[in-house]
Order: sequence, then C-alpha cells, then structure tokens
Amino acid sequence: MSLKKIGLSNIKLSSIGLGCWQFSKNTGFAGSFWPKLSNKDTLDIVKTTLKGGVNWFDTAELYGWGKSEKSLSEALSQLNIDPELNFIATKWWPLFRCSNSIKKTIQKRLDYLNGYPITLHQVHMPLGFSSIEKEMNAMADLVEEGKIKHIGVSNFNQKQMIRAYNALEKRGIHLTSNQMEYSILNREIETNGVMETAQKLKISIIAYSPLAQGIATGKFHDNPELIKKLHRWRKLKLNKRGLSLSNSLPIIKELKNIAKKHNATAGQIALSWLVNFHHNVFAIPGARTNKQCEYNVGGMKIELSDDELDRLNHISN
Repeated sequence: MSLKKIGLSNIKLSSIGLGCWQFSKNTGFAGSFWPKLSNKDTLDIVKTTLKGGVNWFDTAELYGWGKSEKSLSEALSQLNIDPELNFIATKWWPLFRCSNSIKKTIQKRLDYLNGYPITLHQVHMPLGFSSIEKEMNAMADLVEEGKIKHIGVSNFNQKQMIRAYNALEKRGIHLTSNQMEYSILNREIETNGVMETAQKLKISIIAYSPLAQGIATGKFHDNPELIKKLHRWRKLKLNKRGLSLSNSLPIIKELKNIAKKHNATAGQIALSWLVNFHHNVFAIPGARTNKQCEYNVGGMKIELSDDELDRLNHISN
C-alpha cells in the first residue's frame, strides 16, 4: 500500500484514514448522532481497517468527551499494535474556551490514548475566545514539550489558515494540515481559496465527510427511503449543502459507470478520485461495520486513469 507524507513532516500516512466519531459511545451532543457501538464492534472495525492497509486514525476530544479516544486506544492495545507504527490525530475543542485550555486538557488526551502518542493535534474549529495566534502558540509549546508531534487546524477558512500558518512559522513550526469538509459532491474548498493556499503553503487537506454523508455511495439513490432513517441533523446538513438526490444523480451515474470497469463500488471510486485528483489530500471516512471498512480501504487500491479523473472532475465541477 503506497503511503505519502502529510504536510512537510516525515510522517507517511495511508491516503485514507479512519474517522472515529462513531466511537463516541453515544455520549454528549456530538456523540448522539451515532448509535452506540460495542467494544467488540469497535475492535472489529479497527482490526479490519488495519488489515486493509490504513495506518492512522482521526478522533477528537468532542467525540464523546474522550470516549472515542479511549475506545480507539483500547482496541489498538488489544490488537498489540505498535504505537510507533500507527498514527493518531486528535482535536482540541475550542468553544467557550481560551487558549490555555489547550495545555490544560492535553494530559486528558494522552491519558485516554494510553500510551499511543498524538501525531497530529488539531484545533477543531476557529471558535475559541482566544486569538488564532494564541492558540497556535499554545500548540507550539506542546510540540516543544514533546507532548505532540505536529499541529493542524480544522474548518479554518483561507484567512484563518494563513494566520495559523504565520503564527507557527514564527516558532519555526510548519502547519501540517487543515481538516475540511470535502468530497466529489462538495468541492467548495477548491473555489474559496483554501485548496489553492494549502497547496502553495504545503499544507495537507484532510477531507471529512468524503462520501458526503453517504450520498456519494449511491445507496440513497438506489433506495431513497433510507434518508428517512437518518438523524435529523444529518438530513438538515444534506439539505443545506444542496446534496439532493436529483442534483447529484449525474455524478453518481458516472461513478457507477467507472466502478463497473474496476469491479468496485461508486463510493470507492469517489474516495479514489478524492485522494488522487489533488496530491495533498487525505480522507477520513467513518465506518460502523466491517463491510463499510472493507469498502473504504478498497478505495485506496483503485488506480483511476487520467481520463477517468478528468471525467469525474468535469461532471462534478
């Protein structure tokens, strides 16, 4: 399985990681969006993901207020996974907090991860009481103290990302990544300056919702009744993004056409396009079943031709 460096670091990651929001144990507001997974289910998902060639995981403080981090580390420990050979990205939650909270909460992050180091620590959103500069300086302190290895941001627009980048450059540290909502059905970051600036500054993009809440798999087009079973928040988000079944149908048809040639699924083609069309993109689809894990990691094994990449670019633009 081919690996690529994230940002300007020497860390080589699989192009697809596992998003771990679903490990929240149905705890807290954010955790309520997903059903509670058993420890066995979590273990099986992590095992299948690793077997497929994935070598990193993305979690967050907000995901069950530590439950996701703990569930992940327990699964890795049970599988006897070497902490130095697999990588974890987590996030600090800034809402109603100041930058000093970054240093106050880091020990909890480390405790929940139980010996698995934080390769990438991210500011979850630009919503804190402190300035971006103060937040980046707090993160830089953690790097210098050896508590984290690299720094990223999430949901930062172009100007906010540049501010974070500049603040870290003054400390001699490179901003490694910006985690953004990005998929073949939602390409907003390509037109609002985020992608262009990230490429210029050698900042990697970590794409969350890389399958557009499942729309890019085509399953809702095949069975529209499935949408009724979604959490109300997820349905509202789909409507807000304009991801209606009718709007996305031409793209889904092309994904399915290409999928037939590769003996793959529409979702796998969507993931392959996402992590290959731009060289600096990684994706973190979630998974609640082994079958979903297998589909996700299968996306890394598909090699799309230049013509296929261009066709998908054209029809989704």
